[in-house]
Amino acid sequence: MNLVENLEYNTERPKLFIPEYGRHFQKMVDHAVSIADREERNKEAQAIISVMGNLQPHLRDVPDFQHKLWDQLFIMSDFKLDVDSPFPITSKEVLQQRPEPLEYPQNHPKYRFYGNNIKRMIDVAVKWEKGDMRSGLEYAIANHMKKCYLTWNKDTVEDTAIFNHLKEMSNGEIDLANDGENLTESGQFLKNRQAKSNRSNGGGSKKGQRNRKKRY
Repeated sequence: MNLVENLEYNTERPKLFIPEYGRHFQKMVDHAVSIADREERNKEAQAIISVMGNLQPHLRDVPDFQHKLWDQLFIMSDFKLDVDSPFPITSKEVLQQRPEPLEYPQNHPKYRFYGNNIKRMIDVAVKWEKGDMRSGLEYAIANHMKKCYLTWNKDTVEDTAIFNHLKEMSNGEIDLANDGENLTESGQFLKNRQAKSNRSNGGGSKKGQRNRKKRY
């Protein structure tokens, strides 16, 4: 009966700072904090770091990993452990700082199926000096726009529609309608897409079907 009364439940125990190390490790750290003699406290801290390193022996001698272990030791002591650390002691405030929120693009383009990268490419192209390099970039952008359009529409599209979209998105800076050049045929884009689809599906041919029958 006394054994039952002396049972300890995790809900009644102090919260673990790093649960991965377990409660026995936490008790070792708490004991190190309670040691009055600084020299003995340093020896205890070194022993704890050694045991922590033994859990991952392939990393225990790596300097960055050693720094991580010492940081974890101070975290588990709630930064109350006063010992001589071989690394700069990271403050509690620094560790608790929230990271800066990531900046997500908030663009809402009219033609979303082209994506934001196409608009960035257009913005770069209009800054280039007119010539063969800029002309090549403009047609590369137009061809990529056509490919994106077919991915979204899954049908054919006239080059004039792509040229009009490109002119609109570049604020009239890029106008390929009067050059007389043609973009890659829609059928070629659709053919390439179908070929990629067949490869990802294991070929889709009779030969592929025969191979699957042999395997099973």
